[in-house]
Amino acid sequence: MTEPLPLARDERGFAGLSAKVQAEAKPLVIMVDDDEAVRLSICELLESVGIDSAAFGSTRELLEADVLHRPGCMILDVRMPGLSGLDFQSQLAAQGIPTSIIFLTGHGDIPMTVQAMKAGAIEFLTKPARDQTLLDAVNRAIAADQAKRGDAQTARENATLYQSLTPRERQVMRSVVQGALNKQIAYELGITEVTVKLHRSSLMKKMRTPFVTHLVRAWQSLPAPLRDELPV
Repeated sequence: MTEPLPLARDERGFAGLSAKVQAEAKPLVIMVDDDEAVRLSICELLESVGIDSAAFGSTRELLEADVLHRPGCMILDVRMPGLSGLDFQSQLAAQGIPTSIIFLTGHGDIPMTVQAMKAGAIEFLTKPARDQTLLDAVNRAIAADQAKRGDAQTARENATLYQSLTPRERQVMRSVVQGALNKQIAYELGITEVTVKLHRSSLMKKMRTPFVTHLVRAWQSLPAPLRDELPV
């Protein structure tokens, strides 16, 4: 069960998210480039349209800061001292950090572009990029990040609900999402069709969905280990 978000009260006594939580929920664009002039220019551009940003001269500096948990996206140069942008992209993916990445470089080529895009980059731009082109890419990247975070939250919630099911309800759910009819499920499990209907009604309530189509989507969002687990 997730911990409740900390609440603060305003001067009228109304409860709301604390200022710290509100700030950290706002999208942040992380800029990593060893060229200070580029960092300043892009951060000024982002701030001019109300987008929060944080700039770093290397991936090492970024890793020392506590910002990777923030929603938003990342703008990476390809060639930098230490870990390259492409290597850093691979490292983030390996650690399960689904950050939306935009590459901005003066040294790009087709193989680099292909590698970056295959690994999930939102855009691969060459310097100097037009302001509006960069802003459009940032907006797409932030939207993609929000969608991924939303899907991840839904998956966590569905996993929690699924784990509340009894072993028999899990068996019935597995068969339902595979398209089996009640009488087929009854035969497979060696129970009556009436019992299947009772289990089916119970699991639908626990999964908080009135429709089989929604139940299928909930099943598909579950982590593979849960889907592959055989109820006992």
